[in-house]
Amino acid sequence: MYLSWASNVGDVRSRSNFRGTRGPQVRQLLEVSNLTKEYTTPRGPLTILSGITFSLSRGDALSIMGPSGSGKSTLLYILGTLESPTSGIVSLDGQNPFQLPQKELALFRNKTIGFVFQEHCLLPQCTVLENVLIPTLVAESEDQYIERARSLLEQVRLSDRLDHRPAELSGGERQRVALARALIRNPLLLLCDEPTGNLDRQSAEVVASLLVQLHQRQETILIVVTHNPALAEKFPIRFQLAAGQIRPHNGVS
Repeated sequence: MYLSWASNVGDVRSRSNFRGTRGPQVRQLLEVSNLTKEYTTPRGPLTILSGITFSLSRGDALSIMGPSGSGKSTLLYILGTLESPTSGIVSLDGQNPFQLPQKELALFRNKTIGFVFQEHCLLPQCTVLENVLIPTLVAESEDQYIERARSLLEQVRLSDRLDHRPAELSGGERQRVALARALIRNPLLLLCDEPTGNLDRQSAEVVASLLVQLHQRQETILIVVTHNPALAEKFPIRFQLAAGQIRPHNGVS
């Protein structure tokens, strides 16, 4: 893993490199270079992200903390191709997704990226099993994923709730369904935006533990945005995002 940062105005005033435990010979599957995001306001451009550069290998897991409004969710949405950067490059498995036509981009996102949001976003009329299978509706063959869905639901301890609907589940159980859904297509990149933010302490701990376990089994690239220090500390790489810049947190080197 490699990380560097630049100043708010885009001029490189300081730069530092950080590598994880995986060493330089491992292929970097997620590469972000000089990423900047600005919004136009009546008072002029508002810079949210500035000069962010980092790369991650398969199996890397990191957490990002920062105050509200620091750009954490914006960064996650750009990495997930839900929002475009103002400038800079995002490359996932050698592909710059923002160069793809919209239809191809949607297919790329569906196949390559999994999402877990603060809200579970389950369809109320669908069963637990049907909700997990929703991302496969555009796949080549939905049938091949049924056993995988059952396996994932067993791993998140919901094998006895396959035919239940979201209204019959607790908040923690709904978020566990969302986690299984995010992994159904075995994505290269798993993005989690405050995955325990709406849960009580006990449910949050269960979801956090399952997230760690599933990441280790799946060997995805995992990025978690959170306000929860207990969740952030579960991951070997930890960063702080503030004033549009990302920096190592708690002595990560």
